[in-house]
Amino acid sequence: MTMSSVAPTVDEIRAVPKVLLHDHLDGGLRPGTVVELARDIGYDRLPSADVDEVARWLRRGANRGHLKYYLDAFQHTVAVMQTPEALTRVAAECAEDLADDGVVYAEVRFAPELHVAGGLTLEQVVAAVLDGFRIGSVGQGITVYALLTAMRTAARSLEIAELAVRHRDEGVVGFDIAGAEAGSPPTRHLDAFQYVERENFHITIHAGEGFGLPSIWEALQWCGAERLGHGVRIVDDIRITPDGTAALGRLASFVRDRRTPLEMCPTSNVQTGAATSIEAHPIRLLRQLSFRVTVNTDNRLMSGVTLSSEFARLAEAFGYGWSDIEWLTINAMKSAFAHFDQRLRIINTVIKPGFATARAASDAVVRLEGRGR
Repeated sequence: MTMSSVAPTVDEIRAVPKVLLHDHLDGGLRPGTVVELARDIGYDRLPSADVDEVARWLRRGANRGHLKYYLDAFQHTVAVMQTPEALTRVAAECAEDLADDGVVYAEVRFAPELHVAGGLTLEQVVAAVLDGFRIGSVGQGITVYALLTAMRTAARSLEIAELAVRHRDEGVVGFDIAGAEAGSPPTRHLDAFQYVERENFHITIHAGEGFGLPSIWEALQWCGAERLGHGVRIVDDIRITPDGTAALGRLASFVRDRRTPLEMCPTSNVQTGAATSIEAHPIRLLRQLSFRVTVNTDNRLMSGVTLSSEFARLAEAFGYGWSDIEWLTINAMKSAFAHFDQRLRIINTVIKPGFATARAASDAVVRLEGRGR
């Protein structure tokens, strides 16, 4: 808690430098952009041309308590992201919106194979998105890199892994798989992960969201995951004893000992049923046990969140103050796929000074409040 015992507000959190590792490009469009792009291509499956109504509709569709239903909402955003112009616009707006929220470093993921229905090649898709990130980042004080995602229910993962490696010097920093976990284990894509490892490149895997410990174990021990997308279900391997202490199983101990980063997305996890509420979210226990937890948005449009609002909800639910938010932010920067020297520079010259300023301002308010009593 801060000295005044009041959790930092959304506006205060927006002003500090933040790091985002798990954000989907097709889940973060501006509602107005969805409506405009749909109109431009004659897409008629939106319920209305009213921006607010479309935003509510997409969020309502995602908030149905199961990952399968949550993913249904993406067919509409993906449908309007099938041209170079649309992809570049969405990516540029993504960078601008993250910068406006105080994000200084972001890795934004997208699945190139979902954007070829209009005739684009995979190469054209990646080029358009990277162009957008560059355009939207100019003068904004943010670095945005891409993670290329393969759909775990499809069979193009090796192709996408090769695509990611080809663009590693142009703004792509890693490879991921996503989609419905149940019935589609990470090992189905073992050849892709082995290729990425041989190329000395980076791997993050959606695991432990819609399925439990076996998915996490396969992602780590077979597929070489350096980070776990969500990883919420690692708590299934933690037992709280009658005296209130935590007993970690073998897998949970491995994850903590190895400092494997967990890309946690609290609001999204509640919407997909991976957690019952923010107050009951495993991030609190995992933070107490010093797992390498990070805070992320997942899908800003569908979940109706920003990174600042996610931190604010955690601050309100758990009494987090500036030290907690800074700890979680530095965790994320340490876990980024940028080169070590860049990570260290951002931590030392951007994040720590930014939080020092926030704490000083908070302390000044406390002193003024004390004098006024």
